[in-house]
Amino acid sequence: MDTRATLLRHARDTLATLRLEGRYREFARLEKRAETFPRYRLHEADGDVREVTVWSSNDYLGMGVHPVVLQAAEAAIREHGAGAGGTRNISGTSPLHAALEAELASLHGKDAALLFTSGYVANQAGLSVVLAALPDFQVFSDAKNHASMIAGMRGAPAARHIFRHNDLAHLEALLSAAPPEAPKLIAFESVYSMDGDIADIGAICDLADRYGAMTYLDEVHAVGLYGAEGGGIAERDGVAHRVDVIEGTLAKGFGVHGGYIAGDATLVDFIRSVASGLIFTTALPPVIAAATLASIRHLRRDGTRRAALAERAVALKAALDRAGLPRMPSESHIVPLWIGDAALCRQVARQLLTEHAIYATPINYPTVPRGAERLRLCATPLHTDAMIAELVTALRAVLPERKEHAA
Repeated sequence: MDTRATLLRHARDTLATLRLEGRYREFARLEKRAETFPRYRLHEADGDVREVTVWSSNDYLGMGVHPVVLQAAEAAIREHGAGAGGTRNISGTSPLHAALEAELASLHGKDAALLFTSGYVANQAGLSVVLAALPDFQVFSDAKNHASMIAGMRGAPAARHIFRHNDLAHLEALLSAAPPEAPKLIAFESVYSMDGDIADIGAICDLADRYGAMTYLDEVHAVGLYGAEGGGIAERDGVAHRVDVIEGTLAKGFGVHGGYIAGDATLVDFIRSVASGLIFTTALPPVIAAATLASIRHLRRDGTRRAALAERAVALKAALDRAGLPRMPSESHIVPLWIGDAALCRQVARQLLTEHAIYATPINYPTVPRGAERLRLCATPLHTDAMIAELVTALRAVLPERKEHAA
């Protein structure tokens, strides 16, 4: 076999299929501008540059352009330089890293926290280490868990049981059927990023107590956004103390970069000591740690942006509903708009961009099931009423039909 030729043929065939099905991913060259967010500069292939309004940024609160965060980053990069200089063990742990981990532990009411280079790595490393620690581990995973959580579970020898999304009766049936003496862990998210719905954390903790299971909660789409200090849905619901491991990101609500886990000090130290996803990678740059620390401290003291985000989400949903647009039900700041076809989803997104200077990412398989394609919208505190009106007018112009989606 000519391995190279065979591989390239497979790659070409796969890319052709992706294009045929409308699932080929193209990256828009969007230049984020601190002074105009959420209006970005779009750099076209022909060299043209124009301004567009972005409706799919995960910088949910606009903290990535907040003066407090920018000032902290500027000071840190002058003092510490651009990079960390090594892994955490070699030369990459600074007082800023230690302070950020202490702040994150405090935010969640946990003994300790541990930084990773991304939320994806935090999930992959954290789950794989925990689930490989004991023989016959049984992990119970929500059907809509993120790919990073799935990667972490697959990286361990644990038996994996998938319960229907947010279906606690099904979860309990799986727990009751598992070997009683086997170690167990329930892995789930608080806010699910494609549907915008929210898990009943307290009820899941009740089941964990009943069946002797640990809980692992991904709060990526909730930290900074919910709770009195931005500790997420678990803080909002008063149940953070019942969750064994909380995982989060520094790249969404906090507007910077990186991921982390928080939990019992011994467990966090164990993960720190054996997780290859931490040991063998360069640490977060000190500038990132400083900017994130400033963001978290600001959001813990001041809930103004959280309140504004909630108000903007209500305003966006109401505007879509008044226009009869096919908004999917959502309990959170994430507002999915039903399309239901991959090619159409890409076409709608393309028309929004080319004809109306609006950028909304088309969400296709495998991120969502085939036939469940959608646009995923989010109004940050910096999206104005005028921007919402522009979006609604554009959607009415480009959507070929408007019908309610029975989710």
